[in-house]
Amino acid sequence: MLSKYDKETSSKGKRMSDVYFAQTMFREAFPQRRYGSVKAALYEAHRFISRRVRKDFTERRVRSIWEGTAKRIDAEEMEALKAALQEEARREQNELRARLASLDEKIAAFEAAAHREALARPFSEMGR
Repeated sequence: MLSKYDKETSSKGKRMSDVYFAQTMFREAFPQRRYGSVKAALYEAHRFISRRVRKDFTERRVRSIWEGTAKRIDAEEMEALKAALQEEARREQNELRARLASLDEKIAAFEAAAHREALARPFSEMGR
């Protein structure tokens, strides 16, 4: 028979806590690099999440989720974090598509310049 201690320690490594999971989602949905600082990320998170939950969602609550010190995570908060994460993924995807389009344009410009340069060389130099 397993003791109470054995039961508690055996399941610790197998499952991520809701608070840790929410903290991870929170940091992915509101990355500091996008907003420039933790304070700006927390402010944006507060604006986004408070519109999606019925209860009073305070700045203090935002910080406790960010730091991983929240005692619990409500289902509404988790759903709002999932929506924020999905929105961040779309935003990042659009940025990557724009970046790839810009790179395609640069490559095409380099290739066109190389082609014009090759055509501009005298015929006698082409065989060298």
